[in-house]
Amino acid sequence: MADRLAPVTTSARTAGRPRLLLVDGHSMAYRAFYALPDTLATTSGQVTNAVYGFTSMLTNLLRDEEPTHVAVAFDAGRVTFRTERFTEYKAQREATPEVFRGQVPLIREVLESLRIPALQREGIEADDILATLARRGTERGMEVLVCSGDRDTLQLVTEDVTVLYPKKGVSELARMTPEAVEAKYKVPPQRYPDLAALVGETSDNLPGIPGVGPGVAAKWITEFGDLDSLLERRDEVGGKRGDALREHVDQVRLNRELNALLTDVDLPLGIDDLAVAGFDREAVHRVSDTLEFGALRDRLLAVDPAGEDASASPAAGIQVDRHVGALADWLAGRSEQLLGIDVTGVRRPGAGDAWQVALGTAGTDGHAEAVVLDLAEIDAADERALLAWLADPGAPKAVHGAKAAWHMLSSRGADLVGVQVDTELAAYLCYPDQRGYDLGDLVVRHLGRELAVDEGGAQGALDLDLEAGPPGADAAARAVAVVDLAAALGERLVDRGARGLLDDVELPLSAVLARMEATGIAADTTFLTELEQLFADRVEASAAEAYDVIGREVNLGSPKQLQEVLFDQLGMPKTKKIKTGYTTDAASLQDLFAKTEHPFLAHLLAHRDAARLRTTVEGLLKAVHPDGRIRTTFQQTIAATGRLSSTDPNLQNIPIRTEAGRRIRRAFTVGEGYAELVTADYSQIEMRIMAHLSGDEGLIEAFRTGEDLHRYVGSRVFDVAPADVSSEMRAKVKAMSYGLAYGLSAFGLSQQLTVPTAEAQALMDDYFTRFGGVRDYLTGVVDEARATGYTATILGRRRYLPDLTSDNRQRRQMAERMALNAPIQGSAADIIKLAMLGVQRELDEKELRSRLLLQVHDELVVEVAAGEREVVEDVLRRQMCGAVELDVPLDVSVGSGQTWHDAAH
Repeated sequence: MADRLAPVTTSARTAGRPRLLLVDGHSMAYRAFYALPDTLATTSGQVTNAVYGFTSMLTNLLRDEEPTHVAVAFDAGRVTFRTERFTEYKAQREATPEVFRGQVPLIREVLESLRIPALQREGIEADDILATLARRGTERGMEVLVCSGDRDTLQLVTEDVTVLYPKKGVSELARMTPEAVEAKYKVPPQRYPDLAALVGETSDNLPGIPGVGPGVAAKWITEFGDLDSLLERRDEVGGKRGDALREHVDQVRLNRELNALLTDVDLPLGIDDLAVAGFDREAVHRVSDTLEFGALRDRLLAVDPAGEDASASPAAGIQVDRHVGALADWLAGRSEQLLGIDVTGVRRPGAGDAWQVALGTAGTDGHAEAVVLDLAEIDAADERALLAWLADPGAPKAVHGAKAAWHMLSSRGADLVGVQVDTELAAYLCYPDQRGYDLGDLVVRHLGRELAVDEGGAQGALDLDLEAGPPGADAAARAVAVVDLAAALGERLVDRGARGLLDDVELPLSAVLARMEATGIAADTTFLTELEQLFADRVEASAAEAYDVIGREVNLGSPKQLQEVLFDQLGMPKTKKIKTGYTTDAASLQDLFAKTEHPFLAHLLAHRDAARLRTTVEGLLKAVHPDGRIRTTFQQTIAATGRLSSTDPNLQNIPIRTEAGRRIRRAFTVGEGYAELVTADYSQIEMRIMAHLSGDEGLIEAFRTGEDLHRYVGSRVFDVAPADVSSEMRAKVKAMSYGLAYGLSAFGLSQQLTVPTAEAQALMDDYFTRFGGVRDYLTGVVDEARATGYTATILGRRRYLPDLTSDNRQRRQMAERMALNAPIQGSAADIIKLAMLGVQRELDEKELRSRLLLQVHDELVVEVAAGEREVVEDVLRRQMCGAVELDVPLDVSVGSGQTWHDAAH
């Protein structure tokens, strides 16, 4: 037990004594890199395991240690005064992995947002900077904490300096005090370098004395007092170890010279410059958005040394009235004024829950007015006034999350119209790559004030207690913040050319989506139950068949057990090397099966497919409402390209490439009182957009003549008559045509087609020779985006890509692929959104009972009333084909049937 190290515990700073925290940047980031899987990455592909682990560790240190001063030191490079003295110093280390190197600038971005100095000096190691600052800190009477994974820092330990040494990754740190060092190494901290000189340091490539371990070295140092005395009296050491000592005196002295840390490095900052300051919260949000830090962002902001500004209380300057009694008069006095709305669920202990509606005016000279109405207590006159105002299209309103508010108010019988600004949608249009658009975050970023957040923290959250704190103050603050935020984002919308998208597309679409969500789509629960059992049987059967092949049962969901079966027992070719062995992800197993056609893999893949389908069906069964309908939620602010997303359940994720997957669509049926489902799907819309944007005459001609696109392109690429284009040729061209729109490389194409990279490159070269307009467009769109900083769709929807000029190759290449993809994907999103608006508008104008139910990728699903099929099909074709005018015609396929599956075309 003597060598057990005490873990770091929450430790309040000694009263009145400043505390200096020093962190070895490279050392701790490297440990985080190897502690966390490299699958930890953003949706754009940027690996973030090192920066995430490092930031998480730093957050814990700021919280637990409460430092008054902080600095992080980095190595400047491999060449230092130590390598000049000993060329083999650290020479054994492998080259720094590119995926790690690319994260170091991200860590620096995090530190910059936290206003924590990052120090480095050419020719000097990070440890020397830490040692210098530790000395200066102790001279100033400070407590010093040094967080490093380099054992050389143990020589810094004193009663005033503690080293926090990682025991497990970066999540568990040992507190190395003088007692802890001596307990583990049997020498005091100041003698640790002597011990290391004798034993050697593998990580630094410093050889020790053969046969001499830490125990013997500690015994010698204890006996002789220190290393110098030992070397002077080396003849007194007997035995083979004594001979070895005498033979390696020069190496020992060199080791001791090299492991001594400098304490007098000339640094650009002094101790006072390291004093903690409030975070740059806007920058924290920005870098968290880029790195897709969700909970970690909240943890970071929670340890901001500045905390929340009490002077900027969310209710400060707001006159709150919860007992209006004459709401009609209050509203009449503000008839032309934009008012913010907040709708919040109120939970009363031991009583029923109800909606609370707050209406707020814009803050002027630090003052604003708000009324807070509890819909469980509101009197009849005020309720009539509120309902009339909500339904008045001429009464301008601002709300954060209009669709959610619409659902909440409609449950009370209220109709929400006249919304001029949805601050959630406005923020999304300005910053489409953010991971979230929480009202509190936006208020901090754009208004520079904190917003108190109740449990849940968003529209529709439930307050713990209506009477907690000033009555209605939080709701009032949110309502005022919404209208203030609307003004701030309004200016940014104009700057980014997005005001028209908000007014003419996203806002009206949110109302259409709200109606679709409320309607839902009918589901056949009996059929879903039968499907669930069918897929469950397939899971069991395919597992049994897999076991028969290998002669034993294994956990088919365990990567470790699969690796043992595939690569040890069956001796299959190795897949991609990962930290835990070799990957068994779906793509790798599909590729392995294509190479080997091994029956075990066939059954394993069948097992995975059946399990996935069963999970999908189970989710759908749970989502069926008591009225027999499934209601998905359409998200407008998830995909940066503008595409809609479907959640709870995700109806866009139902597989359609296999017959088994397509069978699930049979469970979606026409509802009672309606005749059939009609589906309308854009044909090859992305390639049509490519033809329009590129202006390539060959592609345009193919669409205008109505020929099969891929057969036409294949005839040009392979220089054969269209009739002679084989199915294999057509498949290759199709894969390439769509792949080019996503930034597909020759290597990526070779993987898709299972052909050599050279053949794939030749195919791409031939394609670009025949379709030069496409080549010029793809090159030009990236160059233009690099110059302007963004790409744009045909409606002007922008996606800003700052990484196009990044020094990080991985981030730059990912941004280039986004630049290729965003205008095409985004334009497709724009087009179907316009089509949805047109379809809904005409259905309303014609007073038809038929109704829009779903939007899935490029497809619309309509529930058609008896006798309305022909007119609905006509509406769908005209509105979808006429949504925009392109240089090529838009084509729509229409089908009908009793189920979604039967309505396919």
